[in-house]
Amino acid sequence: MNNILFLIRAKAYTFSICLLLLTGTACKKEVANTKPVSISEQIENLYTTELSHCINALDSLALLKNTHDNIENYKKARLHFKSIEPILSFIDKDNYKSLNAPNILQIHEEDPTDIKIRNPFGFQVIEELLHEPQIDSLKIKETISITNSRLKLIKKNIHIDFKDHHIIWLLRNEIARIATTGITGYDSPVLSQSLQESQYAYTTLEKIITLSKDKFQSEALYQNILKAIAEAKQVLNHDFDSFDRYVFIKDHINTQLKLLVSMQKDWQVAFPFQLALSNNIISLFSAETLNADYFTDYKSDTTNLASKIAFGKTLFNDVNLSKNHDMACATCHIKEKAFTDGRRVFDDRQTRNSPTLTYATYQQAYFHDARTGSLEGQIVGVVNNHNEFNMTMDSIIVRVRKNPEYKRLLDSLYNNKRDDFNIRHSIASYVRTLSAFNSKFDRNINNQENTLTDNEIKGFNLFTGKAQCATCHFAPVFNGTIPPEYKETEMELIGVPQKNDTINATISEDLGRYYTYKTPERKHFFKTPTIRNIEKTGPYMHNGVYNTLEEIVDFYNRGGGAGIGINAELQTLPPDPLNLTQDEQNDLIAFMKTLTDNDLNETNN
Repeated sequence: MNNILFLIRAKAYTFSICLLLLTGTACKKEVANTKPVSISEQIENLYTTELSHCINALDSLALLKNTHDNIENYKKARLHFKSIEPILSFIDKDNYKSLNAPNILQIHEEDPTDIKIRNPFGFQVIEELLHEPQIDSLKIKETISITNSRLKLIKKNIHIDFKDHHIIWLLRNEIARIATTGITGYDSPVLSQSLQESQYAYTTLEKIITLSKDKFQSEALYQNILKAIAEAKQVLNHDFDSFDRYVFIKDHINTQLKLLVSMQKDWQVAFPFQLALSNNIISLFSAETLNADYFTDYKSDTTNLASKIAFGKTLFNDVNLSKNHDMACATCHIKEKAFTDGRRVFDDRQTRNSPTLTYATYQQAYFHDARTGSLEGQIVGVVNNHNEFNMTMDSIIVRVRKNPEYKRLLDSLYNNKRDDFNIRHSIASYVRTLSAFNSKFDRNINNQENTLTDNEIKGFNLFTGKAQCATCHFAPVFNGTIPPEYKETEMELIGVPQKNDTINATISEDLGRYYTYKTPERKHFFKTPTIRNIEKTGPYMHNGVYNTLEEIVDFYNRGGGAGIGINAELQTLPPDPLNLTQDEQNDLIAFMKTLTDNDLNETNN
């Protein structure tokens, strides 16, 4: 019996040893075949995890338990969405835009035969619906469902394969997004939790930098970047209205941009091309911040550019390009008036105010109604307009070639025979130089001087905060081209009145964008202009209805057209009064006046 037990135990022991040996062999084999997880895979795992949390939070929100739980579940979903924002916005811009769209009708006009009108969905829409006086449960659930379905579709199609320059671009875009839209309340219309949301976006940047640690040659640089982000997150732990955005951008955003340039040098990154934000920017507000070539289809035509610009300036000032030899571009765009004409409208020839040409290059649409997509195209519009040059481009070519010096310049500066394009290109090249970025505000935020008053700084903080101006006029140009991709120039319906009247106001008779494609939903829509040099560009609005900045601020403070009794159903400007005190209105105006270029003559190369 004892012998039998011994044999059984011996066999069991032998089996256990064999099992351990087999297991050990298998483990060794598995270890041998395991590849290191790449940075792209780690970023993808981070992205997938946060995306899953976002989806789960929206699933909980869809239950619509009670007001408190609904808001808390929304906040969780939103903060997880903000955590994926740096990655999603970089790898899938269109879906990010849809999920983060404002609660206004989406109108896409490709051409007269391709007009799409869609109801918005996404987080901003859900946020506003949750705060309606009367909750529409069916509409909320439908919006949540559409939003979550899009997120789940995104999750099924994730594939991230980043090169070093992709990581740098992603980091720069998000830093710029935080500064230009994140801290302004642009996408937190009711809760105003933009500062907290920006902290979550920063946390993702921290994680990406940490995952990329082995790429750094300099340990000190690695630590400095993490320290800069940690300090920014700490500063963002603040209430919305009193947050000092001026100091935040000056001391934190610009510092991060400088460190990013050091980081790309440390990594020895070679960029294949430039996006809208230049690859070497060290400040959000400078002539080097934006890549001007990004905003034109004619990027390659840079040979002899300085001479082409000079030629364009001459043509810009030549009245012989108009039918009656009495109008030049400079007739309506006078440099001393920041390239406007100081009139409500130009004599009886026009029905719209002459917009400034300063900073005109940094947009994706031209004319008040955005009917043209380039400066070169805008010139054709002026030439063909019966109330302006009243010519054809063929006639312009004849007149230019009759001038011996012009003929010589055309033939020597351009290697092709496309006179039509070459004339337009030279004028447009000159207009692209009218962007100095040397205003009092620019010089101060870039530490070149310390002359801003407390009231002017308060005005900037109001502009980018409580007054909500920066939710339509985006830094650094303060126009309607949306950062950080700068692919789209927004149009708005703000309810501009026909006359300066707050008692019996009626909306301007000009239907704006409607005339381009006859889309009913586009009636009274106009492009958002720059407010740089605004002190010199009055009268204001497309019809010149307001003569002073005080009148402009009063209009917005009342809630736009809705605040003076105009019922425009699709008004994109929030209709609620801003409730700015008189001192706050004065500070706002004081800031806007700091955006006047130091010497407008210097903008003319």
